[in-house]
Amino acid sequence: MFLRKIDGPRAVTLPDGTVMTRADLPPPETRRWVASRKARVVRAVAFGLIPLKEALERYGLSAEEFDLWRSAVERHGETGLKVTRIQQYRHL
Repeated sequence: MFLRKIDGPRAVTLPDGTVMTRADLPPPETRRWVASRKARVVRAVAFGLIPLKEALERYGLSAEEFDLWRSAVERHGETGLKVTRIQQYRHL
């Protein structure tokens, strides 16, 4: 079995005890961003699976967009990333 050389860890353990690997991340060509995919990217950066710079380049995100995702997860959890919820939470 061949393992590609990467910088950083191959897997991290999340606070709930689950293990997240790079295979759990959405593919780089993702165009349809549902809440669960956004949350996976935010968790990967937050727990050190991938650096922020790599996430921004890999998914073609701006720093502002990622910061919006991160703050939505911090305030409201994964449901805060749903498009219908974003509209409701902006009024709070």
